[in-house]
Amino acid sequence: MGTMKPTYPAERTLVKPSYLQPVSLAVVLLLALVAPLRAFPQGLPALSPVNPVAASRSGLSFEPYRDPHPGGWTVAVALDYASTIEDNAPSGATYLLDTELLRLRVGAARDIGRNTFVLLDGDIRGAYGGFLDGFLNWYHGVLGIEVPERERRPENDFLYSVELRGGSIAARRPSDLFLGDLRVGLGLRASRALQSVLALTLPTATGPAGYGRGVVSVSLLNTVRAPINPRLLYEGSLSAGYTPAHGPLFTSQEELLVAASSGLRFRLWGRQALYGNLFYHSPYYDRTSLPSLDRRELSVDFGWLLATRGGTEWRVGMTEDLEPSGPAIDLVFRLGAAF
Repeated sequence: MGTMKPTYPAERTLVKPSYLQPVSLAVVLLLALVAPLRAFPQGLPALSPVNPVAASRSGLSFEPYRDPHPGGWTVAVALDYASTIEDNAPSGATYLLDTELLRLRVGAARDIGRNTFVLLDGDIRGAYGGFLDGFLNWYHGVLGIEVPERERRPENDFLYSVELRGGSIAARRPSDLFLGDLRVGLGLRASRALQSVLALTLPTATGPAGYGRGVVSVSLLNTVRAPINPRLLYEGSLSAGYTPAHGPLFTSQEELLVAASSGLRFRLWGRQALYGNLFYHSPYYDRTSLPSLDRRELSVDFGWLLATRGGTEWRVGMTEDLEPSGPAIDLVFRLGAAF
C-alpha cells in the first residue's frame, strides 16, 4: 500500500503571532487566579507524555508525592511546548508526525482527611505547523547534527498520519486550541514515604479525533519519596493502568499499560535546585511494524527550580527522548509553577 500523505491547504501556513496571544492570555489569567493561594513543598515536577500517539492511549504519568496541606486548595500550572518529526515508512506501513504541540495544564489538589486528598486537572492543547523549524534546522546545523526526516519536509508544515499494513488509517487534523481530557483522582498517603493515587481520565477533549482518548481510562499511580540528605531528595514511581482500545487503530492498541520513573532533586544553594527524572512507559501499540509506535518510551526530564520567599516554586526544564525511533518526543520545552 503506498504512502499516504494527506494535505490540508487551509492549514499549511506559518503560525502567526496570534496563535500565541490566547496562550499568553490564558497563562496570565491562571497565574492571577492562583497567586493568592498558599504554597506547598514539591519534589520533582509531574510528568506525562505529550506525543498524541501516546497521550491518546495512556493515563499513566509521574505524580509527585504531595505533602499534607490542610485548609485549602493547592494549584500547579505547567506549559509544555514540543516540536516533533517522525517519518517511518517500512514495507506496507507509514507513520508521519510533523507538528508542534502545546499543552497548558492546570492541576488542583485538596486534603479531605489526614492522609487522603483529591486531585483534579485539565489542559488546553494545540497542534499545528508551528514556527520553530527554521531555528531548529539552524541549531542542528551549528551542532553538526543531521536530521534527514526534517530535510524531507517543508518548514512549519503540519502532517500527522498513520497507515497500518492491514488497512487501518488515521489521518489527523491540526487545531489551534482545544480542551483536553479531564482527570480526577483520589490519593492516599500510606506513610511519609509512600503515596498512591487512583485516577480516572474522562473523555472531555474537544479537539479533532486522535488527540483525546475517547474513552474512560483508569490508572493506579504509586510514588515513593526518600530524602537522602538535606540537599538530595529521591522520588520514584511504579504505575499501571487500563485504557480500552478505541478508534481506527484499535486492533493494534495495547490496553494494559505500565510506567515507572526514577529521579533526584538536588538543592544547589538558597532556594535553587536542579532535578532529573528518568521516565519509562511500556509500548502503546503492538505489531504495527512501526518502531515509533511499537517500542517502549524512555525519556529524561531535567531542569532548574526556584522557590520564592512567598512560597511559589518556578520551574524551567526540558524533556529529551533517549532512544531513537520511539514514541517519546525528541524535544519538549517546559515551564511551570506551583502555588
